[in-house]
Amino acid sequence: MLHVSPTRFSAEGFAQQHEDSSMTSCPQCNAPLTCTADTGACWCMQYPHILPVADKNNLACLCPRCLAKRINQELDVLYQEYSVNDLIRLAKPYANNPDLIEGLDYTMENGFMVFSAWYHLKRGTCCGNGCRHCPFGKSDTSRFNNVG
Repeated sequence: MLHVSPTRFSAEGFAQQHEDSSMTSCPQCNAPLTCTADTGACWCMQYPHILPVADKNNLACLCPRCLAKRINQELDVLYQEYSVNDLIRLAKPYANNPDLIEGLDYTMENGFMVFSAWYHLKRGTCCGNGCRHCPFGKSDTSRFNNVG
């Protein structure tokens, strides 16, 4: 069973530890950003809280693109370690968020939204349409690297 450990990212823990909200650019790609984590109302709070808490001396805000990339890297590890049911439980708290996050819930390909395994896990059940990133094992896995 998947248990999110106390050392994983939490909005409250991050806001308590974060001392410098004056960052103006992403330390990974230098994209402009405004960090408001210390207020408890930052845009990043809608992202899954699954990243390990950073070392106190290495707390840095990331832009939406870089944060989604880091979360996807962590999700790739979790997808290999846990059952689909455990992953659904991890995703369930984010299921009612109406705002989809590009790079995390979907990517754009030729003008079309391609939903990610994370999006499908938040949905909680297979739609039966043979989606490319179906984590429920219902699509043709000979062409795609599916989760599950």
